[in-house]
Amino acid sequence: MQKEELILWLSEGLAAAGLVVEPMPVLALERPKQAEHGDWATNIALQLAKPLGKNPREVATLLVAQLNRAMHANVQEVAIAGPGFINVRLNRASKFKVVADVLSARAAFGSNKFNANQHACVEFVSANPTGPLHTGHARQAALGDSLCRILETQGAMVHREFYYNDAGNQIDNLTRSVQLRAKGVEPGMEGWPDDGYRGDYIVEIARDFVARGGNPDDADAVRKLAVEVLRAEQDKDLTAFNVKKFDCYYLESSLYTDGRVDKTVAALKASGHTYEQEGALWLKTTDFGDDKDRVMRKAVGGYTYFVPDVAYHVAKWERGFTYVVNIQGTDHHGTIARVRAGLQALNMGIPKGYPDYLLHSMVRVMKGGEEVKLSKRAGSFVTLGELIEWVGKDAVRFFLVSRKADSEFTFDIDLALSQSEENPVYYVQYAHARICSVLRDSGLDAAALANADLSALEHEKAEALATKLADYPTLVAAAARDLAPHMIPYYLRELAASFHTYYNAERFLVDDLRQKTARVALAAATAQVLKNGLDLIGVSAPERM
Repeated sequence: MQKEELILWLSEGLAAAGLVVEPMPVLALERPKQAEHGDWATNIALQLAKPLGKNPREVATLLVAQLNRAMHANVQEVAIAGPGFINVRLNRASKFKVVADVLSARAAFGSNKFNANQHACVEFVSANPTGPLHTGHARQAALGDSLCRILETQGAMVHREFYYNDAGNQIDNLTRSVQLRAKGVEPGMEGWPDDGYRGDYIVEIARDFVARGGNPDDADAVRKLAVEVLRAEQDKDLTAFNVKKFDCYYLESSLYTDGRVDKTVAALKASGHTYEQEGALWLKTTDFGDDKDRVMRKAVGGYTYFVPDVAYHVAKWERGFTYVVNIQGTDHHGTIARVRAGLQALNMGIPKGYPDYLLHSMVRVMKGGEEVKLSKRAGSFVTLGELIEWVGKDAVRFFLVSRKADSEFTFDIDLALSQSEENPVYYVQYAHARICSVLRDSGLDAAALANADLSALEHEKAEALATKLADYPTLVAAAARDLAPHMIPYYLRELAASFHTYYNAERFLVDDLRQKTARVALAAATAQVLKNGLDLIGVSAPERM
C-alpha cells in the first residue's frame, strides 16, 4: 500500500468525521521509530486540536472511530498512542504486495506523474572553458545529472543546459597564457602575468597550436583553438562520467551579440526600478527584498556580472521553461537575491522564486591520510579525469551525491577503493550482485517469480525488507520535490543493509518450492529497486563482483 493511498484514506476519514478546518494542516505520515508501534504514524490530531477547540485525544478518538467504520482493506489496525498520535498497522498481504508491483513495473517502479507537463531546465557544470574540470565541477555534474534523472521519473520534461562563460577576463587570461607558452615564456619569467594559467595543459595547447603552424601573435586564433580544445576535453570527461548529453551549450557571448543584455537593461530602466548615482547605474533590488541596491553599470563602464545573468534567465523564461534549477557553488549565494530581483523588476509574470538553486560546497580529496591539493596536469587542483582514473566513475558519482549538496565533503580515495561494507558504493553494488547470483542459482524464471505465493513470506526480516521497498516511490518523489539527490544513495545503503540482514537470517534456495519462489521473488524485487536507484545517480548495477 503506497503512502499516498493511505493519506487519501485518512483525509476522507477526517472529512467524514467533520474534522476539517481552514486552512487545513498538512497530513504528514512518518514511519514510527519502533516497529511495534505500527507501520505509519500521524500527528494530525495534535495539529487539529487547537483550531477545533478540542483535546488532541478527543480528535484522535473521533477520527479513529470513523476510520474503523470505513476500514481500508489493507489496514489491520488503527490505534491511538500518547497524547493523540495515531498509529496505523497494515496487514501482511498488503506489505508484500510491493513485490508484485516491482516485478510488474520493473524499471518504471518509482515513476510518477507529479511533474507531468512541467518544462524544466536544469543548468549545471557551466565551467569556464579555461581548463580541465575539477572536483567542484565533478560534484556539480553528479548532482545535476542525477537531479535530471530524478525529475524525469516524476514526469517532467527536462532540458539539460551548460552555460559557457566564454566572455570576459578569464578567457583573455587563457589566451594570453597560451600565447606566452607558445613563445617560450614560462611562469616566473619576465612578462608572465600574475593571473596567468600555469597548468601543463596550457603547454599542451601551445604545442598543438605551434604544430599546426599558428602565429602566437594571432590572439583570435589562439583563443579559438584553446577554447575548442578545452571544451572537447570537458565533454570527453563528462561522457566518461556517464553524464547524459546536454541539450544546449549556451554561450555567454551570445547575450551580447544577440543584444539581450542591452535589451534587458533598457527594460529595467523603463520599469522605474533603476537610478543613476555617481556615474553608475543602479537597480533598486531593495524593492524586492535584497539587503541593498546593486550596481548594474559601473561608473568606469561595463556591466556587473549579475546583469547578463538576468538577461540569461529572461531567455530561459522566453524559451518556455516554467521551472528552472541552477546548480552552482555556495560562493554564488549572493547572486540569488539580485538575479530574482532583476527578474521581478521586469514585470514579465515570472514567479518570485524563479530560478531555483541547488548550491554545493567544494570537495576535499584525501589519499593515504593526506589531502591531495595538486594535480599532475592542472597544477593547482585535482581534476575529474584523475578521480575517475583513481577509483572509477561509479565510486566518484556515488560519493559525490551521497551527502547533502551544501555540506562539506571529503572524498576519501582509500575508502572508495576498499571492498568492505564501510565503502557504501561497494556495499550497495555487492547487494545487487549477490541477488543476481541467487537468481542464477534458483532456476526460476520471471513468470514463476511474478506468480509467487507471497503468503509464504513469514520472517520479520522479510517484512522489514518489503517495507523498505515500499518506501521507494515516495522517496524518489521527495528527492525531486526537495532537490535532494543525496536521498537516493542514503536510501540505497539502507535497502542494501535490509537485504543483507534478511539474507543472513533465512535461506533462499530451500527444497520447498513455494517458500523458495516467494523468497527469491522478494530478492528479485530488491535487485530491481537497487538497479533503479543506482541508475538515478548514474551508477552501474553489476551482476557479478
